[in-house]
Amino acid sequence: MTYPPGIPPLILASASPRRRELLAAFGLPFRIIASGVPEDLPPDLDVESGVRWLARLKAEAVAETLTEGLVIGADTIVVVDGLALGKPRDTADACRMLHLLRGRAHRVISGVAVFDAASRRSGATSAVTTTVYMRDYSDREIETYALSGEPLDKAGSYAIQGLGGALVERIEGCYNNVVGFPLCEVAALLEGFAVMPDGGRPVCTTPDGEPCPRLPR
Repeated sequence: MTYPPGIPPLILASASPRRRELLAAFGLPFRIIASGVPEDLPPDLDVESGVRWLARLKAEAVAETLTEGLVIGADTIVVVDGLALGKPRDTADACRMLHLLRGRAHRVISGVAVFDAASRRSGATSAVTTTVYMRDYSDREIETYALSGEPLDKAGSYAIQGLGGALVERIEGCYNNVVGFPLCEVAALLEGFAVMPDGGRPVCTTPDGEPCPRLPR
């Protein structure tokens, strides 16, 4: 893989196809090396600190296997009434989570981190929060969606960019954060290592093409 002059190799410490597709929007080549780190939040940390810690742990785990490159780690969790919802165990667990979220607002929190494998230097970690308001969807909609299989590898048991988008009424904040990878914040962290996406800072957008509300106007 050929990298632009002066740009260290980029490595995404995640096997998530959604994060892979979003990172590709930077226009820079990158590799994927899944970290294999268990996604268990530390019980002694609040959620924001916990997802930042997990993102850094994932980045560091992959960086330890390399001699160069900037490793990007990320972790996403859904929080409702102080209860953290990760990925469901099975279809029944997905239905349970969707019942909890129905007709209510919840927070989607993503932690992101960048680690330099060459210098063993860690950049700043960050956590991005988006508030999501769900529709008052029916039991039948829950069952049909859960049986589609889409919720099974998603924090909170829904994918806003897929069929699960029909369950969402509106959001406040970064859309890509709900997908699981806030491009606006990843770009800011990479800038700390003097790496700019091809063509400059990418426009983190909403599905209708509007700029991310977190970006300067």
